[in-house]
Amino acid sequence: MTTTQLTPAQHAILAYALKHTNGKIDWFPDNIKGGARKKVLDGLFNRALITTDGTHWFVAAEGYDAMGRARPAPAPLVVDPEIEAAVTAAEATWAKGTTTEQAKPRTRENSKQAAVLRMLQRPEGATVQQIVDATGWQAHTVRGTFAGAFKKKLGLTITSDKAQGGERIYRIA
Repeated sequence: MTTTQLTPAQHAILAYALKHTNGKIDWFPDNIKGGARKKVLDGLFNRALITTDGTHWFVAAEGYDAMGRARPAPAPLVVDPEIEAAVTAAEATWAKGTTTEQAKPRTRENSKQAAVLRMLQRPEGATVQQIVDATGWQAHTVRGTFAGAFKKKLGLTITSDKAQGGERIYRIA
């Protein structure tokens, strides 16, 4: 077991907090003011001997150990029935949403992806430039969507034809 070496000021501050304020640090020796007070607190905090709630400083569990005192018992867990009911309902809703029927990727009707799908389903198909004009995407994004979202994720077969001297036309087979 290693003992934590404390300065006289650190020892006095921790001892007072444990004896008089249930671990809350609100007293400092008269000779510890301003920058010295901050240095003492930083030293205790950096060694995890104290902790903060954002406003006040308190002796941490390791601070109790350093002072040779028993750690305080943790507060009993209080279960809120309303929160438990809300969590149970949320978990039930989540469980319903993860069935295999609903696990297939879907597209929203008003999305750019859905618009591209509609263009590719037309008998005349669509060129990359037409899709770029309709979506505002760059050409490489269109081709990446064909390979990634449509072929890999949605399992669609995309075919292409190129008339002599014309642009390549893409369709969903």
